[in-house]
Amino acid sequence: MSGLDNGHGNNNGENQCGVADGDGAGRTLIIHPSLKAAASSAGRLPQAQLDEAEGLANAIGLAVIEAQIITVNRPRPATLFGKGKVEELAALVAAEEIEVAVLDTALTPIQQRNLERAWKCKVIDRTGLILEIFADRAYTKEGRLQVELAQLTYQRSRLVRSWTHLERQRGGLGTVGGPGETQIEADRRLIDDRVVRLGRELEAVVRTRELHRKSRRDVPYPVIALVGYTNAGKSTLFNRLTGAEVIAEDHLFATLDPTMRAVDIPGRGGRIILSDTVGFVSALPTQLVAAFRATLEEVLGADIIIHVRDIMHPDSEAQKQDVLTVLLDLGVNEARRDAMIEVFNKIDQAGEDDRRRIANLFERSPLAAAVSALSGEGCEQLLALIGREAGRHERPVRLALPHADGAILAWLYQVGEIVARRDDAESVWLVVKLNAANAGRLEKRLGRPLDWADSVVKAAE
Repeated sequence: MSGLDNGHGNNNGENQCGVADGDGAGRTLIIHPSLKAAASSAGRLPQAQLDEAEGLANAIGLAVIEAQIITVNRPRPATLFGKGKVEELAALVAAEEIEVAVLDTALTPIQQRNLERAWKCKVIDRTGLILEIFADRAYTKEGRLQVELAQLTYQRSRLVRSWTHLERQRGGLGTVGGPGETQIEADRRLIDDRVVRLGRELEAVVRTRELHRKSRRDVPYPVIALVGYTNAGKSTLFNRLTGAEVIAEDHLFATLDPTMRAVDIPGRGGRIILSDTVGFVSALPTQLVAAFRATLEEVLGADIIIHVRDIMHPDSEAQKQDVLTVLLDLGVNEARRDAMIEVFNKIDQAGEDDRRRIANLFERSPLAAAVSALSGEGCEQLLALIGREAGRHERPVRLALPHADGAILAWLYQVGEIVARRDDAESVWLVVKLNAANAGRLEKRLGRPLDWADSVVKAAE
């Protein structure tokens, strides 16, 4: 039988990246290699990066025994670190009975294999660790398909490390057969076959999701997408604004599957659909961006994007750039990114100096709100800002109402902007700006198509 065991990895109680399943995760060493060549351009504090790596490990229940920052002047192709450092860490691993070593960087398959041999423990890199978290947090069928696709794509290049039997060849028939197919070729073929099947299943997911988007456009309500770095507080803010109970824990990647709820905005904002999406992270594995594209493309279809930032994080600006990079990869153009609403979250943790700093940010960010998703401070101002931005999508409608339709007239004054009005003996003649949702409601109440009046408003302006 193939070493893939029907395409699901070696059957030794571990998942595909080599971390033990269940709550009894092993003793773990976290290493953040600080590469001098990249230090000046990264824009991040090494300690903050180490803390994030530790948070990633804690997110799947790994017992972190030791966490270190190690400066790497010249990365070694075979082991990343120099021989002396590898031996020093091997002694630490043995002394602390380390079972899993997590390196907060991308390792080549050769580096991963050599470090495992030198340290005699499991070694996983940042990509493998994030994949583990996604596999642990995927609850829906779509999420599980996306994670498995990402894992297999990652695993395919590491078969040489994952199984010791892969150098064997499968012989031909009798004594005249050729050298046959090597085990690694067979396993890669099985992975490729599974990837093709997963791709087909995800295509069906994309079609279903597009039908959902179309139904929302037909309602229609403006769709507002929350994006941001993982653990910035998106889900907590989502719950605060919608009254929902989406999982919102102090863990990285607490939310994977997108969730949508309707929210009524005070004043003319009307009703919107708020969407909570998966959090981003620095060096987000390309396998995950590709696999979760159907989910992340909810952002592309949104009328307004809200970028939720943990304004109290020491790397808040660097995190912002990571989010903008992922949005660019998804196809969100620069104009749309410039039109995003920025939410400076966690101001409940801010002292006087921090609040002055946040006030200065406001001067440079016209579309911004400072909130505490935890306490609710600033959320009313945020809703008002969302309502104003949703109003930018309004279009003018021309109509005549009988004087008896006072209820509709009063409703139009409440939810729209009256551009022009003229009364005669029989009717009230109006030009009123409405957002898409309220225009749809008016069309249903009148029972006829609306008469759009864009040219009238432009002439008046």
